[in-house]
Amino acid sequence: MASAEQPKPRRWVRIWHRATGTPLAEGPLGWGITPFEGNFYIRRKFLRTEGFTVNFLPGLCSYKFLYVWLDLLLGTGERIRNLGWMYWFPNPLFPFIWFRVALPRHHPDLEVEYSTGPPR
Repeated sequence: MASAEQPKPRRWVRIWHRATGTPLAEGPLGWGITPFEGNFYIRRKFLRTEGFTVNFLPGLCSYKFLYVWLDLLLGTGERIRNLGWMYWFPNPLFPFIWFRVALPRHHPDLEVEYSTGPPR
């Protein structure tokens, strides 16, 4: 008798602001939260805060194109400048970065936790 195949556990990631414990993002690795070049590109659906605000400081990547920096406004009123960014005119070859909040994977203000699935 053939045994039923067990589904592979989904890899899950949680990102929060280290000092305040403010949750920033939580979701599955892959199309929901895409790791790319040491950063996370997060679909709006998986953001856990509405504290990201555009500060209109532009940036240019030679192959991903035009982005703007994002500040994180915490509930305490503190503003963390340039913590994330978003591509406004992205390269069409990289659909996983289009209009997503991007956060650096290794940033001293961020805590990142990996697990096999969502908390129960």
